[in-house]
Amino acid sequence: MSILWLWFGFIGLVIFLLLLDLGVFHRKAHVPGIRESLGWTCFWVVLALIFNVGIYFLYEKHLLGVGLGEHGESILGGATAAKMFFTGYLIEKSLSLDNIFVIGMVFSFFGVPRLYQHRVLFWGIFGALLLRGVMILLGVALIHFFSPILYFFGALLLVTAVKMLFHKEEEVHPEKNPLVKLAQRFFRVTPDYHAEHFFVKVPKEPSQESGTSGYSWSCTPMLLVLLVVESNDLIFAIDSIPAIFAITQDPFIVFTSNVFAILGLRSLYFVMAAMIAKFRYLQVSLSVILAYVGVKLLCIDVIHHFQIEDIMTWVSLGVIVVVMAIGVLASVYVNKRE
Repeated sequence: MSILWLWFGFIGLVIFLLLLDLGVFHRKAHVPGIRESLGWTCFWVVLALIFNVGIYFLYEKHLLGVGLGEHGESILGGATAAKMFFTGYLIEKSLSLDNIFVIGMVFSFFGVPRLYQHRVLFWGIFGALLLRGVMILLGVALIHFFSPILYFFGALLLVTAVKMLFHKEEEVHPEKNPLVKLAQRFFRVTPDYHAEHFFVKVPKEPSQESGTSGYSWSCTPMLLVLLVVESNDLIFAIDSIPAIFAITQDPFIVFTSNVFAILGLRSLYFVMAAMIAKFRYLQVSLSVILAYVGVKLLCIDVIHHFQIEDIMTWVSLGVIVVVMAIGVLASVYVNKRE
């Protein structure tokens, strides 16, 4: 029962940070500059690292019963838990770069003014946190009751890695999105944006019978953008959540590392949106990382048999850092030569 307070406390902290972000620091709509976005990106990264230190002491001291087995024995120490959190955080952060590229194309397709993009990203991230929380809990339950599901996750990641490698040009068709079609079916959509509002009251067309008119609620294109962003995040979550299960199946570490990676996505978007297209080998790096974690999931029983989980955590951390660094440096080198 005590561990529930840990979950409630963490969720409460996240809600407080989001409300502080929206209600205080970004209360007035504005276009974030590079310096401001870099500052917020560093803030979220530092906050994640501070929380990682908390993870170490939490699992090292087994506070609130975390890291203990059914009979009170220690099954996860502080150092291993901290490495798992950091590795999972890096995986989620790396995969979110591809999500940034897609979000940029969605904004371009709908012509979202830069002044209001921050508000869409805020609510998009808020919805993504709820969605991923549900998916992680379902994933943990599936692994608990049917552990061979990990092989399916591994195969899924390998297929995704191959698709990502050979389909370098992302195709986004928001007009075909089922959520967009559903919204257009039940709501009138205004032709123009109304500041940062998702719904507005607009005059009704005069009735032929009575000749009177009134007001009715209509959605703005901002709502359609939000629906497309949320549905795209669902697609990316199908890849990223199985990827972190290759690192750990501890639900608290999986959830918290996901949350911290997503929290910094909004500010990271404004830093990377204009630069992401220049990293031509980023897609290759991400596909290699997905392929690696897919193979690791397929070999999960072998890793358990030889009891090399701790070594593989270090290997995973090294693979992620090295592969991403090679992709970025290769992109910079080729761009300079051209």
